[in-house]
Amino acid sequence: MAKILLEMKNITKTFPGVKALDNVNLKVEEGEIHALVGENGAGKSTLMNVLSGIYPYGSYEGDIIYNGEVCKFHHIKESEEKGIVIIHQELALIPYMTIGENMFLGNERGKKAAINWDETHGLAETYMRQVGLTESSRTLIKDIGVGKQQLVEIAKALAKNAKLLILDEPTSSLNESDSQALLDLLLQFKKKGLTCIIISHKLNEVSYVADKITVIRDGSTIETLTKGVDEFTEDRIIRGMVGREISDRFPKRPGVKIGETNMEVKNWTVYHPIYSERKVVDNVSLKVRKGEVVGISGLMGAGRTELAKSIFGRSYGSKISGQLLLGGREVHLKNARDAIAHKLAYVTEDRKGDGLILSNPIKINTTLANLGAVSNHGILDKDKEYAVAVEYKEKLHTKCPTVEQNVGNLSGGNQQKVLLAKWMFADPDVLILDEPTRGIDVGAKYEIYCIINDLVAAGKSVIMISSELPEVLGMSDRIYVMNEGKIAGELTKEEATQEKIMACILKSGKGE
Repeated sequence: MAKILLEMKNITKTFPGVKALDNVNLKVEEGEIHALVGENGAGKSTLMNVLSGIYPYGSYEGDIIYNGEVCKFHHIKESEEKGIVIIHQELALIPYMTIGENMFLGNERGKKAAINWDETHGLAETYMRQVGLTESSRTLIKDIGVGKQQLVEIAKALAKNAKLLILDEPTSSLNESDSQALLDLLLQFKKKGLTCIIISHKLNEVSYVADKITVIRDGSTIETLTKGVDEFTEDRIIRGMVGREISDRFPKRPGVKIGETNMEVKNWTVYHPIYSERKVVDNVSLKVRKGEVVGISGLMGAGRTELAKSIFGRSYGSKISGQLLLGGREVHLKNARDAIAHKLAYVTEDRKGDGLILSNPIKINTTLANLGAVSNHGILDKDKEYAVAVEYKEKLHTKCPTVEQNVGNLSGGNQQKVLLAKWMFADPDVLILDEPTRGIDVGAKYEIYCIINDLVAAGKSVIMISSELPEVLGMSDRIYVMNEGKIAGELTKEEATQEKIMACILKSGKGE
């Protein structure tokens, strides 16, 4: 019988106004990959923060037994000394430091008075090779892609002599090929005896990589499924997560009449804001009609976000050329304020960095893009602000005790709902959604799909950028495929398949 490496017994954690964990139990065997799944706000990340000492001993009830020993971690350094290393969804890397410097930050090589840089970079490259990175350890983090940054985080964990590696949504920002490579790497480490706990909303990846799956719902442990013993299908996992069957992942959109063109982009070209000789959007033309959801698909780096942000009041890029028509009239949007005034909205893929003010309450974030609607003669009406926030909280089923709560304390799915509320309150005619369901669970995704359907039913136009092909296929009336800054193809809902989308990418270029 395999050795139990970790046991968490009757873990209870309470925040003001909410019980995040309620007698949660978890057992992890040595050398296995154990997945934690559940809806946003179920308590998965909270449980791992308790384990790693981010929430210190004394701030929760229950016991952590690791390697046969009762542990009382007061901070993360103590758990790391035992070989428990957590990699968070938001990567903790400093862009203008080298890979080697990042890997040993807080874990420096050398004597107290001086860092031994030769040892630092030599060791860094040893661990880098273990995760498949061939770059020099002196390369700046900003000069490598997100997929490789994720590998740097894993190499950094190995450098801390990790025995139990915790990965929180490790593939949420990766394309399919990078995601697959990362999962295969975890399987390699498993063969070498490394134990992993993985939190993920991508259930196909969980089914592929995990030996066991523990389902958490509303802060309580529901069940643990074992590969080869229990049913391991996505539908079975979803039933445990949400407590019911979801027969169709994408809600039907019956009877929505698609009308005239609401927005058209012609010959749109954008250059990189710093490397001004590098073209990132190349002569793109597209349009979206009233009542229509248009998907934009493509591999990471295809230029989708650059296109969206440049359209939204030139929020990205340099030497932008081409025509933008809204409601049949050409417009010249100088900035984001101009875009909002012309009923154009952009929901960023980076809700924490660019979309929300995490240290501010829900009510402030909800009205941020349309302050004029909650002001009288330039003075903010706080009663109106509160009423609007409550209205959207109820409309979007945002889970929170009060709209006075800071957005940073919400789960990812509920933060995404606040971000959508912010732009819905701005009352746009055209809404560009950039990765609207990234890092959120299947139940919250369904609710966001319903919101999208309600918007187009009201005659709005939606452009949805997504790296998840099933989502693009399930929600779009028409799909543009981008590759290397260009439109590589256009497909109707009826003719679009995953194979045809990939074929468009591969035919248009090298497809990397």
